Amino acid sequence: MHKIDTFFEYLDNSTSPFYVVKNSSEILDAAGFQNLSFEEPWKLEKGGAYYVKLYDTTIFAFKIGKDIGEDMILRLAAAHTDFPAFRIKPNPEMRERGYLRLNTEVYGGMILSSWFDRALSISGKVALKSDRAFYPKEVLVDFKKPLMVIPNLAIHLNRDVNRGVEINKQKDVLPLLGMSDEKVHNYFTKLLSEQLQIPEEDILDYDLFLYNLDKANLVGMNQEFICSPRLDDLSSAYALIQGILHDVCDKDIHMVCLYDNEEIGNRTKQGSASQFTTMLLEKLFASLGRTRINLFEVMQRSHILSVDVAQAYHPNFSSKYDPTNVAELNKGIAFKIDTAQRYAFDTGAVAILQQLCEENDIPYQKFVNRSDATAGSTMGPVISTQLPVRTVDIGVPLLAMHSAVETMGTKDIESMLRLMEVYFTTKR
Repeated sequence: MHKIDTFFEYLDNSTSPFYVVKNSSEILDAAGFQNLSFEEPWKLEKGGAYYVKLYDTTIFAFKIGKDIGEDMILRLAAAHTDFPAFRIKPNPEMRERGYLRLNTEVYGGMILSSWFDRALSISGKVALKSDRAFYPKEVLVDFKKPLMVIPNLAIHLNRDVNRGVEINKQKDVLPLLGMSDEKVHNYFTKLLSEQLQIPEEDILDYDLFLYNLDKANLVGMNQEFICSPRLDDLSSAYALIQGILHDVCDKDIHMVCLYDNEEIGNRTKQGSASQFTTMLLEKLFASLGRTRINLFEVMQRSHILSVDVAQAYHPNFSSKYDPTNVAELNKGIAFKIDTAQRYAFDTGAVAILQQLCEENDIPYQKFVNRSDATAGSTMGPVISTQLPVRTVDIGVPLLAMHSAVETMGTKDIESMLRLMEVYFTTKR
């Protein structure tokens, strides 16, 4: 059984997409993967293990089989590094009657009310002055301590709060950083400079997010549940990275793609809609002495798993689910199916995955939304338009998706870890 503590450590320390990539690359480094720069020529070898980072929030890890030939296929699996959060705006300080708040904007579709009354910290990247304007220095920062809180309004002043009250993203969820002195200015810049131990004037810009300091926990009479921030989609990212560490099938090329910006639509340079994945594959094939046409030929028989969490059945809201196709906690991986292709699938691709599960005793279930409901967006349809490869959307079932704390089944992470191992190692 996989050590749950290792998974929890990954969840707790991956506090922004920057740290998801940092922590993932450290796992790959320890396993002997070579860090490549896309800007330099490659000399890839059969049997080699490599990874490429893109703008510090997206990462691609790949292994080349020792015995790849004309009949090779691509085995790809994708997840995402981002999650709903509050992003700190420029000029963020807001003062009122001695209170100091930060001006933030909402990133992704979060459950706003779940962020009230929680200890929050800051994680992300800061850009600093350098000797060359075209090459600013960029550093990561994670304060790892309670810095602020978004206090609720007392029920005495908000009698309808339990009936459902609209929350305004601009005025109702601004975090309280502290009490201010009117004679002091630039509190936030000072906070950053002290944390980074650099002069205030060196700070040019930043990409910083608030995150929930709650840790991952086992919950339930028999520890049936995992409750943690960021399970969407770090449970998938972790499983994919762990999966490619195994001894892969020698006949194929295997790749893990962890994209940024899925929560805001994928259409960025580091999102799954980017041309970069095709560019990466073309460079990979060229470095192995193969052509672009060879890549296109291989695509026709290849496979992609789009791995993102699924909506778990909630017993308090049973009317929200399809009558016969629900995903239950601890019942295995959900194959996500949608006739409008909001989830990517085709019958042949599902059959491949289904056989892998059945041959290896990995529990699975098929999830379909109610016919009068719409599905959330995923990477699958976006990836499959960029790479015309058989694609299946799958994921572990999740309760309270996009809450500050989400819930999954303890057995389901084991099922996903096992599937990713099987996906990359099974011989054809």
